[in-house]
Order: sequence, then structure tokens, then C-alpha cells
Amino acid sequence: MRALLDAAAARLIPAVATIDAQPMHRLTGGERLARALREPMPEEGAAAEGVLRLLFDRVIPASLNAASGGYMAYVPGGGLFASAVADLVALATNRYTGVWMAAPGLVRLEQNVVEWLCGVVGYGAGSGGVLTSGGSMATLIATITARRERLPPEFLKGVVYASDQAHHSVRKAALLAGFLPERVRAVESDARFRVDLDALSRAMERDRAEGLTPALVVASAGTTNTGAVDPLPELADLAAAHGAWLHVDAAYGGFFAMTARGRDALRGIERADSVTLDPHKGMFLPYGTGCLVVRDRGALRRTHAVAGEYMPPMQTDDDRVDFCELSPELSREARGLRVWLPLKLHGAKAFREALDEKLDLARHVAEVLRGVPEVELVAEPELSLLAFRVRPEGVSDEAAIEALNRRVLRGVNARQRAFLTGTHARGRWLIRVCVLSFRTTRARVDAMLDDLRAAIAEARRDA
Repeated sequence: MRALLDAAAARLIPAVATIDAQPMHRLTGGERLARALREPMPEEGAAAEGVLRLLFDRVIPASLNAASGGYMAYVPGGGLFASAVADLVALATNRYTGVWMAAPGLVRLEQNVVEWLCGVVGYGAGSGGVLTSGGSMATLIATITARRERLPPEFLKGVVYASDQAHHSVRKAALLAGFLPERVRAVESDARFRVDLDALSRAMERDRAEGLTPALVVASAGTTNTGAVDPLPELADLAAAHGAWLHVDAAYGGFFAMTARGRDALRGIERADSVTLDPHKGMFLPYGTGCLVVRDRGALRRTHAVAGEYMPPMQTDDDRVDFCELSPELSREARGLRVWLPLKLHGAKAFREALDEKLDLARHVAEVLRGVPEVELVAEPELSLLAFRVRPEGVSDEAAIEALNRRVLRGVNARQRAFLTGTHARGRWLIRVCVLSFRTTRARVDAMLDDLRAAIAEARRDA
């Protein structure tokens, strides 16, 4: 074991230490590599050094460098090293946490984590939740819970509502939960890419008049496209008026509630029935770390608790939790350690200060972009994500504008100091900047802006 750990550390520590010096992307030849890696199940074992050499020299480099400070694409995940150590401990000791009886201490630590995250969104006594593999699974659990809590067993008259800017996992969750495709409404958004409250109200009234039941309203607290935050207090009022469950997808934006500015932007989130959070986004943890928190923990138990003759007695004390009764999972690792250990080692203050820095950096990017000729800042940063496009004076053809911006994006990414992505939003193709890695500094952001200016000049010259 020690030899294997030493061999892995000899590769792993330099790899992590040099993340910011590594290329932002190395995808050329990926198909050829993938074909070369196809192999039958090995009959005999191989030496660790050769296997690690394959991983670190060939397999891992052929990817997007999503842990880099220059990665401002999609929604970054920082991959804090302390979480990796926590996973090593959890997986090597291999304790089971699906039921409280099997590992009371580890379950208590994970319960602490869930309670801390409930506090982040403003939930109090009676709240609870589960750690998941990510936001998609959290949203699915919330959707099934909403269906069970708000609709009868014959639930096909139930309707789900979300903005046309909502993450695609919302629609997927509704379909997997059994809602009819024609009963999943994509409500139009306003000029700020927030759900249009009047359009939503009309849709809910129209459905009710037709004998349908408004069951679930999904709000976004930081959309993937533009970082928009839906009007949460008004949505809470509207959902309550119709007896609908309110779920907030705060996978990207929720942890900004740890900051004063974030709490102001997310005002009303505490009124939601459930909230999706992704610690692998706003807490800078490794991918695969999601969370669902609910205002009434009993709703999760009423939805997911199923008895088995081979199972030990389940807990009835509110201070003890059987996680198997709160989600679809029975088998699960000690998932809480990957959140608990970083918080214990670094403290919440370090995360709060880092999140505040990301808010500052996003506003710095916006301020600089306002001064770049022909750049249209389409979506101001409500949190740490913004969207813009280059729109030359006198050019109105959207296809030409999109082609120009795609060239700009390729020009930035080709310089290998930053990696950005684009998206379509309300008929316009936009370039996105999402600042959410603990490794992203002012110097890295300024390098990206320098590369952006140069790429704009090149694209305009070649147009």
C-alpha cells in the first residue's frame, strides 16, 4: 500500500502543483487515443509504475484542464485537494453510511454537513437533505418529492413550470419523474433572462382553468447561460397561491449566499420547498459533489422510505438519520467527508472570502468589457457569470455576428491561457465568462481579457 501511495504521490503532487502551467485544452487526437485504449479485461496484473505512466502521461492530459485558474467555461469545479484526501480515507476504510446503525459517527459528520448547507440557504429547524452525485440527481429527487407531496397517485394532470433559461436537467427530471412531456412548460424569460412572472402566472391560471394542477415551479438562482437569478420572492408568492412546490436550482449560484452581496441577490431562496446546491461548483470541490436541501425533511422520508425485511430498524429520533430513507440510494460511500474535511481544515471564512473575490473579478471583467469597442455586454453579472458578444457597428445579420464571435472564442482558447465557452440565448449567440475557481486570480482574468482584445482584433481583421 505504501509503495502504491508513494508512486501515485510522485505523479499526483507535481500534476496538481503545475495545473495552472498546463495547457487549457488538449483534445486533438482524442478519438485516436480513445481507440488505442480499447482493450480486453487483463488476465494478469501490471506494474504500478507503467499503469500510472499511462494515466498521467497519456490519458489525463487529453482533456479540458477544468481545474485550472484559466478555466472560465461552463461552470468550473476547483477540485480542492483536501476533498481528494477525504475520499481516499472514505474509500480505503470503506464504511457504509446508507443507514445510521452501520456508522453512527460518519453519518453524524455527514448530517453536520447537510445542516451547514441548510443554513447557507436560510433553512432552520426541521430542514434536511442528502448529498448527491451532482445537481441533476438533486433536482430529480426534488421533482419526485414534489410530485408525491403535491399530487395524487394519478398525477398525470400535474404541470411543471420553469424558465426557458432553466438547466436542461429540470426537463429531464420532470420526464424521469413521470410528468407528461406536454405538461412541462418552458416559460418565456424577460430582457434580463429571468422568468417572466406575468407569463408564468397566465400559464398557471390557464392550466388550472383547463382542469390541470400546477404542481412544481422551478426557479433558477444563477442560470448556466447568463447567470440570471429569477425573482425568488415573487415566485414564492405565486407558487404558494397555487399550492405548488417551489424548487430553486441554485447548483451554480447557491453558495454565494455565504456572502453579503450573494444573500442580497438570492433573497427569497429560504422560502423554497427545496434547493439544489453543487459543492463541486461554489465550494470548489471535486466533480461528483451535489446536494439537495429541503425545508421539511419529512417530505423526503415520506417520498423515499421503503421497508425491507433484511434491513435494520430505521431511526425515529430527529437527531439520527438513515440516508437510505431520504433518497433513491441504498448503497453509498461516506460521501460527507469530502465536504466536511475541507471545511474543517480551511474554515467557512476562507470559502466566503474566495466567493467574494469571484464576485469582484466578475465585476472587473464587466467593467473592462464596457470599454472595449463593439462589445455588447448582454448579461451583467448578478453573481460571477456574465455573457457578451462582439457586435460591429452597422451589422445586424445574426449569422454574421455569430460567425464573428465564434472566431473570437476560438482565438481566445487557442492562446491556452483561458478557456471560455459560448451559448445561444434568446436567439443570440453569446460568449460566456464564469469565474468560479479558487485558482482564478486577477492576473489570470487580466490575461484572459488581453487575449480577448487580441482575438477581437484578429477576427475583425480577417472578417
